[in-house]
Amino acid sequence: MEQWEYRTIKYETGGFFGGKVREDEFEEELNRHGREGWELVSCFDTSIYQGQSKDIIVVFKRRK
Repeated sequence: MEQWEYRTIKYETGGFFGGKVREDEFEEELNRHGREGWELVSCFDTSIYQGQSKDIIVVFKRRK
């Protein structure tokens, strides 16, 4: 039976009220996990006010 392990990270957005994503840093974070064998499964944001994003939650998986 195939087994998986999962990793969840929280990427904090910037700006006074949040919502600003430092795209180059975010992409590097995703690529770093990819180089370690992690596959992106899901990515979603947590809203705080009028559509502003506080954090981005990223879920990865890889075979054990």
